[in-house]
Amino acid sequence: MRAKPTTAAEGHYHYQVIRRALEAIDAAGPQASLEALAAGVGMSPAHFQRVFSAWVGVSPKRYQQYLALDHARALLSEHFTTLDTADAVGLSGSGRLHDLFLRWEAMSPGDYARRGAGLKIRWGWFDSPFGRMLAMGTGRGLCGLAFAEETGDEATMADMRARWPQAEFVEDPAAIAPWVAAALGQSGEARLHLIGAPFQIKVWEALLAIPSGQVTTYGEIARAIGNPKAVRAVGTAVGRNPVSWLIPCHRALRKSGGLGGYHWGLPVKRAMLAWEAARAESGA
Repeated sequence: MRAKPTTAAEGHYHYQVIRRALEAIDAAGPQASLEALAAGVGMSPAHFQRVFSAWVGVSPKRYQQYLALDHARALLSEHFTTLDTADAVGLSGSGRLHDLFLRWEAMSPGDYARRGAGLKIRWGWFDSPFGRMLAMGTGRGLCGLAFAEETGDEATMADMRARWPQAEFVEDPAAIAPWVAAALGQSGEARLHLIGAPFQIKVWEALLAIPSGQVTTYGEIARAIGNPKAVRAVGTAVGRNPVSWLIPCHRALRKSGGLGGYHWGLPVKRAMLAWEAARAESGA
């Protein structure tokens, strides 16, 4: 049975619970009971169970397995994606996020070199399943999605503005709201305007080919873009992805199965991987 869809505000609230549950699970271990986990987040067991079901559609006990620190290794062994078949998978197949129709185009190298000069970027704050989210967009589509729960609003905004320092930034959430709704899988078409160096865009294009609920490695991405020795540079480009979630940098792991880094905080990366895996299992 599929979970009832949540609103963005509900998703924000649920992420706060999940974030606290991460800490409780890490402290108590994988054998923690429902009662102990509920107590750790200050809820009754019944309410805690309802929040989990509303957020992802599986029981807290099952979800513990997805949030476990070794889940990344299990993903790597059971749901590894080879990007040699990226053209066959791509955005026309299972690589689409939540069966979302996604169109994207990249800024030219010359435009990128101007560091956003002459570009108007509209921005706004939105609630998401992974907490407070900063969205930015040009006239062509979303150019930035960032998550502030771990880094804070001020640092998140400064980080994103510094990527295109010569651009004009205008607070206008209504202008980009339809794209944000599509990005969160609610309705419509998501359009992206990728603003980055040519090498970065090649890496981000490879990330777009990773299906939801699956993962790959930094080394596999390097091979897919024709630079097998550029693993470190690939890792840097993954970390500089400006459109988190839609360009799924959270699906890139170390060869060892370790989570690696995540620009907006490892708790957010773990929650995203767990959310996708659990929803894939539940059919939500």
